[in-house]
Amino acid sequence: MLTKEENELLTRVGPGTPCGQLLRRYWHPVGVVSELTETKPKKKLRILGEDLVLFRLPRTQGQIQYGLLAEHCSHRAASLYYGNVEENGLRCAYHGWKYDASGRCLEQPFESRKTTTKDEIRHPAYPVEELAGLLFAFMGPPEKKTLLPRWDVLVREDGTREIQIHPVLQCNWLQAQENTPDLVHGYYLHAYQFKVRSMRDGAYRNREIEKIEFDEFEWGMKQRRIYADRGPGAVSAYPMIFPNIMRLNEASREVMHWRVPLDDYNSRIFWVGFTPSRDGKKVEQSEHPPVMYITYKEDGEFLMTTFPSQDAMAWETQGPIFDRTKENLGASDIGVVKFRKLLKEQIRIVQQGADPIALVRDPGKNRIVEFVTLQGTPDEGMRWVELLEKRVI
Repeated sequence: MLTKEENELLTRVGPGTPCGQLLRRYWHPVGVVSELTETKPKKKLRILGEDLVLFRLPRTQGQIQYGLLAEHCSHRAASLYYGNVEENGLRCAYHGWKYDASGRCLEQPFESRKTTTKDEIRHPAYPVEELAGLLFAFMGPPEKKTLLPRWDVLVREDGTREIQIHPVLQCNWLQAQENTPDLVHGYYLHAYQFKVRSMRDGAYRNREIEKIEFDEFEWGMKQRRIYADRGPGAVSAYPMIFPNIMRLNEASREVMHWRVPLDDYNSRIFWVGFTPSRDGKKVEQSEHPPVMYITYKEDGEFLMTTFPSQDAMAWETQGPIFDRTKENLGASDIGVVKFRKLLKEQIRIVQQGADPIALVRDPGKNRIVEFVTLQGTPDEGMRWVELLEKRVI
């Protein structure tokens, strides 16, 4: 179990908090391109405890520029969400102050043209980049900005891509992310729940687990689960990408989940799946809207008939912020313990002014960042470390 102080350290994500400072060193998905249109170019959102406005500027020369500004105007704090998107910025509806995507104040109507106040204003703003239909933001110090990793599921063209957005989780981000190194939960939370409902989903996980193993590496943790029957698919190996990404294979699809903290008490999963084409040829990508998942029944209870609803039940019923001083861990929780240790170490590294793991700064190494997820025989499983390392480009 954790102490109260340790639990606070790992769960609080707002500005100035140690974990919040760590998480701000990474790019996080904050929206989907299809959510912003010419007729509705703005969206109000909350990320890492900050109230923000995401917007798109009018298309110029075939390019669309996006911005992410603090919601409350630097003049008198009216919401910029109700402002007007113009050719080069967002204008506040209260007094007309106008900001570009970098937070520069472009106009201050009714003020003297001789004043320098406009040039001194730097409204809080964060860079936004589009990749594979998702909008990613970097909310850390400008001088610490890294490259947006070109993950394989986002940039591969030899197959089809799908985006899913799950409902807001009414719980802290760590409850969702700790699920990734919890390699034994799939038996009862998924396989057994499907079985008692006479559903075939999750049958692969309805097997005795013989061993679970973990190794840290440059992107986070390598994870391996070995089933006792030693039959086909007896070994399942995949990486947990630090700090908040799960990477795995689902029914021939390569999948990534981002567990994005909205604030201390809410989070959201952005899901991307990539299905390779059988012939390996390039496939033209369509711009279908994201799939929206339903987690609850009409009466407010969890569905318990899908993976997302089963996971949401487990995480949300732990409480808005799970009090880890009251837990009783067992030997099967070794992955959770290792992840917490890694998280604390990386928080300490950032506090000391250094870079945490899993950042990309070299453009030459950012052509495609690819990982192998493996389901195979025990002999194949023994090669998991070699495979994972070989395919990280």
